[in-house]
Amino acid sequence: MLLGSLVTFAILYSPQTLIGAFAEQFQVSPSTASFVISFSTMTLAVSMLFISVFSNAWGRKGIMSASLFITSVLAVASSFSTDFHLLLTFRLLEGVSLAGFPAIAMTYLNEEIAPGSIGRVMGVYVGGTAVGGFAGRVIVSALTDLFSWHTALLALGIFSFLCSICFWLYLPKSRHFEPVGISFGHWLGGFKSGFSNVKLLSLYGIGFLLLGAYVTLFNYIGYPLSKPPFNLSQTVIGFLFVFQLVGSWSSFLFGKLADRHSRARLIGLGIAMSMAGALLTVYGHAALMIVGIILFAFGFFAGHTVASGWIGKFAPARHKAYASSLYLLFYYTGSSLVGWSGGLFLSSFGWPGVIGLICFLLLLTALLIVPLTREAPAPSLHQAGAPK
Repeated sequence: MLLGSLVTFAILYSPQTLIGAFAEQFQVSPSTASFVISFSTMTLAVSMLFISVFSNAWGRKGIMSASLFITSVLAVASSFSTDFHLLLTFRLLEGVSLAGFPAIAMTYLNEEIAPGSIGRVMGVYVGGTAVGGFAGRVIVSALTDLFSWHTALLALGIFSFLCSICFWLYLPKSRHFEPVGISFGHWLGGFKSGFSNVKLLSLYGIGFLLLGAYVTLFNYIGYPLSKPPFNLSQTVIGFLFVFQLVGSWSSFLFGKLADRHSRARLIGLGIAMSMAGALLTVYGHAALMIVGIILFAFGFFAGHTVASGWIGKFAPARHKAYASSLYLLFYYTGSSLVGWSGGLFLSSFGWPGVIGLICFLLLLTALLIVPLTREAPAPSLHQAGAPK
């Protein structure tokens, strides 16, 4: 599962460090260049709504494996893009093919892992997203400096294809999967259930805002870093993403803590750390910039790990897959919409404007924790039935 996360998030976010290069080469604005990320995350979000229907009928492993193989092939094909529109077309298709892994991964883990261990295991899975995001950015940044972004995307596609083979060979088959027929009535019922619970809606909102803030910071942080007083190269900027690997440790740590402590407080702690980290990047000092990136990534992965692992507690057993899909729909929609809007703030207000947007989003996220702390009212004696 960690390999699957690595492939998914390496391909999904690898162009993030190249947004400035795309803007310069193709003569487009930063917000337009960010479509290489937004197109993939938006189609990924929408496609996940439909993947769950087929995974409930056909099984988990086969669809996840096909998703990784097809995406790797598309990544190789995208390396031969000759203009911006062709590159965006491949990125859009990659979003569709990628949907088969994250839409099912959390459901697979909830089915196969004992409830007492799911927080810890979810931490390992989410930690894989940090490893994948880092590996993709570093491979692409370094190879772009040495050769070109075409060579970089080609190498990443080949690397991902090899990882996909290992995933297919070594992932255990489902032992607790119970297939159901393809039923759009059941599909509609599942999503209706997912939208009828206030606490689930709060978690969807938390996912939307958290990833939106995270992608906004890392989409555009290359701009201040490549300008005076830093003047960093693509390779150095890419290697700065090594600090995102603290997200792997954060995911594992907070996943374990979530099995024993208040999830609402843990999410609040993650938000506070992310906000402090974002504010540190404003001061224009290299050391503070690095500390800010570390703290921001640590807080984000803490909050996301706890929130995503909480979905299964509020969703009915037969509708867990749909609730997970809705969480990820909001999660990646936040990446697309907020990540794109961050470019507008960068163009209008510079880096401090981007940080102002991020802090506002994190404050909204903190407000969404409140419904999660409220207990459902106890049923009345009439509702519960007379004691026997």
